[in-house]
Amino acid sequence: MYSEKVMDHFSNPRNVGEIENASGVGTVGNAKCGDIMRIYLDIDEQGIIRDVKFKTFGCGAAVATSSMATELVKGKTVQEAMLVTNKAVMEALDGLPPVKVHCSLLAEEAIHAALWDYAEKNNIVIEGLQKPVNDIEEKEEDISEIY
Repeated sequence: MYSEKVMDHFSNPRNVGEIENASGVGTVGNAKCGDIMRIYLDIDEQGIIRDVKFKTFGCGAAVATSSMATELVKGKTVQEAMLVTNKAVMEALDGLPPVKVHCSLLAEEAIHAALWDYAEKNNIVIEGLQKPVNDIEEKEEDISEIY
């Protein structure tokens, strides 16, 4: 049902915690299943993500996608982090069951929400970044047709 990578990131999640005075913090949830994910970014003057942490309240897949998402953006530029999609998170975890695809969308949206917060704090525009949603249910219909 779950890949070895999903099980590993669930059992041994990377980058758990908070960053005090984070450059950007993004929180998103899913009212349908109750998952809540918060991502903290520490971004340097060159726009590189020096550190990233997460706190997730949710199922094993939500924890695993949070962990993998933090690994995918750590050390990347803001623009590179923008390219981390739910599909990239799923591929990095060697897939998710169809009923858990929404967890990968939660991870993508949490990253975007943290980048949005960073952009607002610094009065900058990040190309391609749209205002994040609070509840991914608003976007779930878009991905249900794809997967």
